[in-house]
Amino acid sequence: MARGTKAEEIIGKLKENSPLGEIRKIAKEIKTDQSLAMELWESEQVSPRLLAILIMEKNLSQEFVDKFAKDIQIHDIDDRNKLTDWLLANKLMKTKKNTSMMLTWQDDPSPVLRRLFWYYQARLRWTGKNPLKNEDELLSEIEEKIADESPEVQWAMNFTAAQIGIFEEDYRDRCIDFGKQLGLYVDEVVPRNCTPNYLPEFIRIEVGKRHK
Repeated sequence: MARGTKAEEIIGKLKENSPLGEIRKIAKEIKTDQSLAMELWESEQVSPRLLAILIMEKNLSQEFVDKFAKDIQIHDIDDRNKLTDWLLANKLMKTKKNTSMMLTWQDDPSPVLRRLFWYYQARLRWTGKNPLKNEDELLSEIEEKIADESPEVQWAMNFTAAQIGIFEEDYRDRCIDFGKQLGLYVDEVVPRNCTPNYLPEFIRIEVGKRHK
């Protein structure tokens, strides 16, 4: 894709790890510009791609999402997750069309889209929105498949189980017991004042915060 002058100027201005606040400020000035968004996306750089997500049209096509999942494989796992989570928060959760599309990704061949499915389920609870009453179904799926999943999907499944355990008291013991049996992240070294990913501790700490 031939890159226009405006895209060249923006790419030249943005650094590889530009502050998210700066990216949002530029997006606020541009508003929506699908053509510019795609030019920035094709730069293959993280900061322009984050900006591209903000200024692209709200309703995404499955075709674009498939392209997104393929294109971000050039980035390391931290940047892949950064782009994926940014897309979820800033576009996929913004319209009913997008959220309906996400619900079809539970068994998608792409680990990026499976991660989005699971992180969406977690965010419904974490952000206090009305979740689907599908806790038993989700936990059964997690219990069956998490051990064989790719690391980025494992994390999202574990995070979903944590949010169910935190916000759904009837399922809390089940989530804690499963976390103990699985042992995922039990040996993870966690920075001070950070919540561990190990499911029993994650749930215990976050429930404790809410009952102070």
